Amino acid sequence: MSSAPRSAAPGRFTWTTIAPVLALVLLVLTWGREPGGVVVALVAVVLAAAVLAAVHHAEVVAHRVGEPYGSLVLAVAVTVIEVALIVTLMAAGGPQASSLARDTVFAAVMITCNGILGLSLLLGARRYGTTVFNAEGTGAALATVATLASLSLVLPTFTTARPGPEFSPAQLVFAAAASLALYAMFVVTQTVRHRDFFLPVAPGGGPLHEEEHAAPPTDRAAATSLGLLLLALVAVVGLAKVESPAIEAGVAGLGLPQSFVGVVIALLVLLPETIAAANAARRGRTQISLNLALGSAMASIGLTIPVIAVASIWLEGPLLLGLGPTQLVLLALTVVVGVLTVVPGRATRLQGGVHLVLLAAFLFLAASP
Repeated sequence: MSSAPRSAAPGRFTWTTIAPVLALVLLVLTWGREPGGVVVALVAVVLAAAVLAAVHHAEVVAHRVGEPYGSLVLAVAVTVIEVALIVTLMAAGGPQASSLARDTVFAAVMITCNGILGLSLLLGARRYGTTVFNAEGTGAALATVATLASLSLVLPTFTTARPGPEFSPAQLVFAAAASLALYAMFVVTQTVRHRDFFLPVAPGGGPLHEEEHAAPPTDRAAATSLGLLLLALVAVVGLAKVESPAIEAGVAGLGLPQSFVGVVIALLVLLPETIAAANAARRGRTQISLNLALGSAMASIGLTIPVIAVASIWLEGPLLLGLGPTQLVLLALTVVVGVLTVVPGRATRLQGGVHLVLLAAFLFLAASP
């Protein structure tokens, strides 16, 4: 969880309460129309505010239920937004958006496993010299992410039932079922069986307790945030559909490949979570940062692929999930470096810098393949 829970109770007239309502009003006014440039810009600003507000309210609910449930709530909330954006843009883009799910999910994995993770390690090590975390829990999360990515994004490149990087219907059903099963097993492990593996670690190796003044919000405040969270999610889904032509036109106007749309979606959705993880790292809660990073990567695959598999029934065109050679190299390197980072249970600025360089390589090659 981030520093947001320190002021957990949502104010009546704060921006986090106004943004979801404003987004819903704007959605009603623009739905089914072709807005001009000024309105498109306004929609983009309100959409970003709604995403930030949604994650804020998810953090309030998360702080009420406690860690590691908090990281799980935030990761699932972010993934709901991501899935909504993917399905919306795929439905609007038709067959030309056949690889959008792959591009977005892979971008989310690279941003979380290199960007959020690397930034958290760098900030934690910069302040405390060496940042510590629980190798058992983080290693289990990384192993699950690697397995999910391999089943859903690597195997389609090598299967032969369909031409191109595409699963057959039976293979897609298996990948979706396996993704859900793995994600469910991890959630049980994180929240029931081995909850202590995912709690913050003190420099001496014992559990790190939260400050006494960081009191959880009341039931009423948490219920209010839950309602505003649902309202914000509905608004985000609708405004994404309104904004989708502008996103695609902007990417094309900059001369970037169409696949970069997936990167834009992932960056938009994961920006608030990046801020939350960075704040936790600055407070010495590196384990919470890693829970957020790897939990989001896991939810991005484990929840997105099944939803896209169901949506492919009515979506036009093929569903291309297999990664290309450059992406496969980056994924393999990310997994290897991630294992070497996680195994010791502690990290310095070097490990954080290595992951950030991998993120930079991904962004550069996505823009200039």
